[in-house]
Amino acid sequence: MKLKQRMVVLCAVLLLLGLAKIFLLDGGEGSAASRRDLRAFRKMEAGLSLSRGARLTHTLQSPWEIASQWVGPREVYPEETPELAAVLTSLSTAKIERADVGYKGTQLKALLVLDGGQKVVFKPKRYNRDYVVEGEPYAGYDRHNAEVAAFHLDRILGFRRAPLVVGRYVNLRTEIKPVATDQLLSTFLMQGNNTCFYGKCYYCRESEPACAEGEIMEGSLTLWLPDVWPLQKHRHPWGRTYREGKLARWEYDESYCEAVKKMPPYDAGPRLLDVIDTAIFDYLIGNADRHHYESFQDDGGASMLILLDNAKSFGNAALDERSILAPLYQCCSESSDPCVHMEQVNLLRSGALSSAMRQALDSTLFNRSWQSHTWQPWTGVSLES
Repeated sequence: MKLKQRMVVLCAVLLLLGLAKIFLLDGGEGSAASRRDLRAFRKMEAGLSLSRGARLTHTLQSPWEIASQWVGPREVYPEETPELAAVLTSLSTAKIERADVGYKGTQLKALLVLDGGQKVVFKPKRYNRDYVVEGEPYAGYDRHNAEVAAFHLDRILGFRRAPLVVGRYVNLRTEIKPVATDQLLSTFLMQGNNTCFYGKCYYCRESEPACAEGEIMEGSLTLWLPDVWPLQKHRHPWGRTYREGKLARWEYDESYCEAVKKMPPYDAGPRLLDVIDTAIFDYLIGNADRHHYESFQDDGGASMLILLDNAKSFGNAALDERSILAPLYQCCSESSDPCVHMEQVNLLRSGALSSAMRQALDSTLFNRSWQSHTWQPWTGVSLES
């Protein structure tokens, strides 16, 4: 081979080696912005791991006092929470001191009081992991495992607006019935060898109880927000009518957002942006049932939209209900201010969201089987493309 040809080959090899080095160092991302995005994602992903069985060892405060101190007008828990694993461990293991029927609502739940006086909401298992809820996107019972997955998605997106949630197995005979109120006890019954209860709610029926496997019932526990932060309920401006053949205004008026922007609390402050963030969150979990929402009381519109009641989610992995995103596509354009808050979502494309969810659910203080069907089928959601 002539010298000139050898030099050409050598230059080509050096060029390929240089490109390979860039690819390996940058994870395939060549631009500085992409490298920054990758570093931000890796930092977020590393923070998802939670130590199983963690305990508070450096403070005399109870886990409930610590969690209460985290709450602020714009977050339920801070970005840096080294005690989070220990608080979740306490939530999943603390002794149950009292059990009562759930607070007002349409779905079955129980109100429990844990050791130390901490109130929690218990939502029982109603479906097997692989059950697909057919029909309208808001159909079916609450899904307890959806509450668990939604909490960890809230962590991943960096919203920090969802109350703390864990999964837990409870023994109805030894943990619930001895401390239950008469009102709750009156709803217990047996179906074969399984202990069941139907509670008290708008749709609660003796003919449709939630049943344990024998005496052991699986469910989710949601930490009650501190009483010093009372809640205020609002009708969601993009709520559905829930009436066949009757559309809400937003479903036929593409300029509806302009009207919303003129109404308090959406005419000033962060509330409209929170509604848009929540639409993205709800689309990812498949929640088309957010007809109302809560904020903190007397906030003048400055409080966050709190991501409560996420159980009407993960019902059908094959359904991407685009209408959930109406606040986003009606209020946002590429140049509008609300859309500049999409950075964290943009980090989660191309499979990164599923990877992060697996990471978070793998370290949940729960049986490993929780991971297999809670999020895994949802990797086809539109964000992944």
